[in-house]
This record gives sequence, structure tokens and C-alpha cells, in this order.
Amino acid sequence: MNNRLHVLFRGSLTSCNYGCHYCPFALRRETVEEQRQDRAGLQAFVDWIKAQEHREWGILFTPWGEALVRSWYREAMVELSHLPHVSRVACQTNLSCSLKWLRNANRKALALWVSFHPTQCTLERFVNRIKRLTDDGIRLSVGAVGIREHFGLLEELRNALPSEIYFWINAHKSDGQSYTEDEVKFLKGLDPLVEWNLHRYPSLGEGCHAGETSFTVDGRGDMRRCHFIDSVVGNIADKGWEAALRERKCSNDTCGCHIGYVNLKKLGLSRTYGEGLLERIPVDRSPPPTPAVRKYLTRSKDS
Repeated sequence: MNNRLHVLFRGSLTSCNYGCHYCPFALRRETVEEQRQDRAGLQAFVDWIKAQEHREWGILFTPWGEALVRSWYREAMVELSHLPHVSRVACQTNLSCSLKWLRNANRKALALWVSFHPTQCTLERFVNRIKRLTDDGIRLSVGAVGIREHFGLLEELRNALPSEIYFWINAHKSDGQSYTEDEVKFLKGLDPLVEWNLHRYPSLGEGCHAGETSFTVDGRGDMRRCHFIDSVVGNIADKGWEAALRERKCSNDTCGCHIGYVNLKKLGLSRTYGEGLLERIPVDRSPPPTPAVRKYLTRSKDS
């Protein structure tokens, strides 16, 4: 078994300080008790990781909402970044939190997956905050949802960022409307890898790293293969938790989210992202082999 494992932690936090119209957690606030439970679940996870010194770990926080406005998530990121057996600790964030805490982090291990929300933050403020991070040597990727009404702002943002920062686009699939050829061409100018994100991949019966070398943990310590298969396979408190990790075929019909399909073995995206897989920083920005993607989409199950 590979000595390095990836774990995606999603605690009980379900709140966000932003009010995006498409988000179910927009402007939601938690009770004091809900915050206590979330903090306790996170601390239990951190304590567990600290004890797993026989493994190399890559950790990604994927909260329902914004985690880094909570002090306990910032403290956890800093603590984990200094553990010798944690090679990467990353978090999905809107970057609305204080940035001072990052000075205490180990920059070799910490990284951020930053999302721009045009209706919630001005372009100027966002770019200035990104500059502060890059000046301080923080690893990061930057991106946004590819909503048509925001195309102009997204282009401005891409042009305002240093070319070495990878700018990703999440296709806006929820409205059920496919992009036109011209729109895809435009988005490729922003994100050369965007075509990977335009589809839902037939995944039933396909080999996947999820559940084998990557898994998720919730605030109760329950382990799942990925965020999109709800069956619990174990708990990190179990003495034999590693027995829950084994090669499995996907049990879902399709997979359409980056943090899901990036694990599909057939797509080979672990080679595209390399050491930057968790924070979505590719080592190779070459456009995807579109004919190969189409072949994958149209293949028969037994091919």
C-alpha cells in the first residue's frame, strides 16, 4: 500500500459569511453549540493525524461554507503544517479571513485553494490579497465558477494575476445549459484545463484512487471513499482503520466534480497535478486530450 495518503476533512461547519445566490450555506450562522461541536470534531481529527506518524499525509479541508473565518481552522492549519509527516495541508477558501495567521505556518506544507466570488468581493481587494500571499510565499491556486454574467470580470482577474498562478474555472453546470463553442474557447483562454471540468464522467465500475489512497473524514471521524459516496467504510477511531482502505470500483453512475473525478484512474490526472493535486495546482498545464476525453465519455462499459 502506498505510504502517502490523502484525506479530505469536512466537519459539521455549514456556514458562510458570503451571500452567493446559488449556495445553500450563504450567510448562514451557526449556534454556539454547533460551533462547539465543529471545533471538537476538528480537534479530534488533528490529534489523530498527529499520532499517525507512520504515514505521509496530504490534507485538504473541504468545508460546507467558509472555514478560515473560524480561528480553530486557522490554528489547525498552522499546527498541521509543522508536522514532519504532513507534506501538504490545504483548504478551500474565499480568502475573506485575516491573513496574519499565515506568518506562523510552514510555507513548504501549507497551500490554499482560493475562490473568487464577484458579487461578494471587489476585484481590486481580491487581487491585493492574492498579492500579499504571493509576496509571502504562500502556495495557492485561484479560480471561480464560470458564470456567463461574470466572464468579463474573470478575464480581468486572470490578466491581473501573475502568469505563474494557475487560474481554474469550475463549469457552471447547475443551470443545465452547455457552453457554446465560442464560450469554451474563451474559458480555455483563462484555464487551459477547463475542458476536464465540462463533463460528468461515466464512472460506474471504474477504478478510482478514492477509498484506496484517498478518503474523507467527517466531524464524527467517519471515513468515506469520497464526498459523493455516502457509505461509511470505517472510523479513524477504529484500531484497524487502515483495513478500510482498499482498491474499489466506483459505485456511482457518473462523476462531475473536480475533487471526485481527479481520482478516476483512467483519466490520469494525478500526473497532471502531481504534488499540487490537493490545492489544484497542476505541474502540467497542457490542454486535455479532448478526443481521449470524448472517447471516455462515449465508451461502452466493457470497452
